[in-house]
Amino acid sequence: MMRIITGKAKGTRLFTLPGDATRPTSEKVKEAVFSAIQFDIEGRRVLDLFSGSGQMALEALSRGATSAVSVDSSRDAAAIIKKNAEKTKLSESLRIITSDYKSAISQLAGKTKFDIIFIDPPYAAKLAGDALKRVCDAGILSDNAVIITESDEDKNFENETVALYRSYRYGKTFVSLYKKINEENLM
Repeated sequence: MMRIITGKAKGTRLFTLPGDATRPTSEKVKEAVFSAIQFDIEGRRVLDLFSGSGQMALEALSRGATSAVSVDSSRDAAAIIKKNAEKTKLSESLRIITSDYKSAISQLAGKTKFDIIFIDPPYAAKLAGDALKRVCDAGILSDNAVIITESDEDKNFENETVALYRSYRYGKTFVSLYKKINEENLM
């Protein structure tokens, strides 16, 4: 069972796609991610690539994010995201893009900047590094952006735009947090 952990929609149970088409982030991993970024959420703009059920974007909205964009290439996933957004009463703050991540990033480039980006592709596809690079190259990161990747590999995907600042392991899941490199937060 997936649910919103805290905030405006606290306790709301979320719908998921049947079968193995998507692999929702576990409750334990989701709690850890949101604990790590808890002071970075209020008033922020969120991008949730490979959104699945939309739970990460909806959790961020429930905790005070201003707006969120959920991206998933599956029409079935987009329908579930919409259902979950309506159930949590957060649909006014959520935009759903039914597209692959490459097209969605291109579509968003030059139009908006995001403060928090979740990158959680299907593990077997090994797309986390490519998605992170594309996000950096598209110029959609705000000055203090935080990017969270989730994968089954213990890999550092940092580049000239972002630096790894925290990483965690939960069973077979590796969560990495990156910050945009700029004058204010040079490490």
